[in-house]
Amino acid sequence: MRIHIGSDHAGLEFKNELIEHLVAGGHDVTDHGPYEFDALDDYPDFCIPTAEAVAKDPLSMGIVLGGSGNGEQIAANKVNGIRAALVWSIETAKLAREHNNANVISVGQRQHSSAEVKSFIDTFIATAYPGDERHARRIAKISNYESN
Repeated sequence: MRIHIGSDHAGLEFKNELIEHLVAGGHDVTDHGPYEFDALDDYPDFCIPTAEAVAKDPLSMGIVLGGSGNGEQIAANKVNGIRAALVWSIETAKLAREHNNANVISVGQRQHSSAEVKSFIDTFIATAYPGDERHARRIAKISNYESN
């Protein structure tokens, strides 16, 4: 699977670990930065391009990382066609895909261990969107609002 990833300084350490983990798992990963630590960088500079790349390639998924994941999720969700979910457990990773057809996962490096984040992301990627009518209807309402 094609995966786009971006963070800020607070997610940089996990971003680099995740890239190695994902590539080892056979995924094609595009890193949207940052590429070096800068305590004053701004997450929208990396999370918005990550989300834009996912929006341009509907078969891909995205990962945005920060200290809490909150701002990164908000930034990603400003991109038309993106459904970014803040994930903090295996269950929220599954539900983000099954109920919301989320295409971007947001996670906070300061909130979880590296092993936890890897398990959240692996679950997110492996979980299919079943397309149940009630979920599709709700997602369509959000997309309609976004477009109009």
